[in-house]
Amino acid sequence: MRKKTIKPSAYLTEVKTLSDRIVKAQQPIRILDAIKWDENIKQAFFKDDCKKPPDVTPDYYSRRPLGFDPNEKKHEFYQIERDLVRKLGQLNPLSVIMRRICREYQDVVYMLEARGTPTFSNISQELYGSSQDVFHVGDPTIATLGSMMEGTLSQLLQLDFLTEEPKTINAKDAVAILNEKIESVLPNNGLRAMISDGIIADAAAGTDYVKLRADALFNMRDLRVLEVHEVWVHLGTTLNGLAQPYCTFLGKGPPSATVTQEGLAVLMEILTFSSTPKRLMSLINRVRAITLAEEGADFMDIFAFFKAKGLDNEESYTLSSRVFRGSSPDGLPFTKDLTYIKGFVLTYNFMRLAVNKGKPDRIPLLFCGKTMIEDMKVLVDLVEEGTVIPPLFLPPQFRDLMGLSAWMSFSRFMTTLNFRQLEQDYANIL
Repeated sequence: MRKKTIKPSAYLTEVKTLSDRIVKAQQPIRILDAIKWDENIKQAFFKDDCKKPPDVTPDYYSRRPLGFDPNEKKHEFYQIERDLVRKLGQLNPLSVIMRRICREYQDVVYMLEARGTPTFSNISQELYGSSQDVFHVGDPTIATLGSMMEGTLSQLLQLDFLTEEPKTINAKDAVAILNEKIESVLPNNGLRAMISDGIIADAAAGTDYVKLRADALFNMRDLRVLEVHEVWVHLGTTLNGLAQPYCTFLGKGPPSATVTQEGLAVLMEILTFSSTPKRLMSLINRVRAITLAEEGADFMDIFAFFKAKGLDNEESYTLSSRVFRGSSPDGLPFTKDLTYIKGFVLTYNFMRLAVNKGKPDRIPLLFCGKTMIEDMKVLVDLVEEGTVIPPLFLPPQFRDLMGLSAWMSFSRFMTTLNFRQLEQDYANIL
């Protein structure tokens, strides 16, 4: 007997049409490609013995076409925004979410138009945050958190028994290992790992792939981090987003979704015991570098900062260029790298509050696609009414709500303890 096909309502058909328009409109926007520094910039820097700042000006960016007309693209998102009000209404929850996404993509276009100028960095702070932002009223800033963690991690990195194993796995072999992991976790979905020469980081996730830099070296723990960070979270949420029948925009995340995405990915590293003090220190160093740049440090200052951390010229250049890509060597930073730590704190707080309020069943909905924490209450209603489907793929830790709830149960109590007093009380024990 054939399964009866249920025809979507006129409302859901409209939702999908408008959502598809957002997905199509954002396709040519490639933020990282538009702001990266070419290899010749790096070669010139090393030719000058790393003594002169890279020669990156607004003219450099003007020679890097965006691949779309900025004015037409902004108008396209404006038209979608207006049609959302005309078709779905001003107060409809999905209309509110999708209009915000349209405005965010317009901001992205404005940011890319302003490459090499202070406006670029100002919009970057609006989209990704600033090191001076607080998590909640009365809480420390992101910069303060970075300083606090730096002290603890610095002590751990001096311990011989916490030394990481050598990186002896080349990119080709790493790709083969990761493809086995992908097929095991997300079989028959066309997802893959591949080698790329065009990325700054050792690895990066795309729509249906994980790219590894051709000259990068890895150890097995590195590959475990890539599995849980890039595959379980980034590819997993993409897969779940692309499976959405109506809210197809969940398959493509705007910058605000990056905060949740990277927060989930770092949290997954912690939950699976995959991360290391060195890995966390690398994330904290990025926070510290952005903090220094926001306080007036230039490229050469940041390059010296990373060198003082024991990194070689190659690594120091790579990380410094991440801070100033899209900007100028004496300008304000591109703040995307704050999202790892910022997102971790915000996502972790959401999870512990969900458990504390007796709503742990909401936590897996973070994986419905490229979600934003501020939309979770609406997302619950959308799942209940069938407009959004629950995630098809969930990491094991998020499928086990009993174990996750138990793990998070003590969180609120533990954070109320006076750490300074604990240090005194345990002084004769440790």
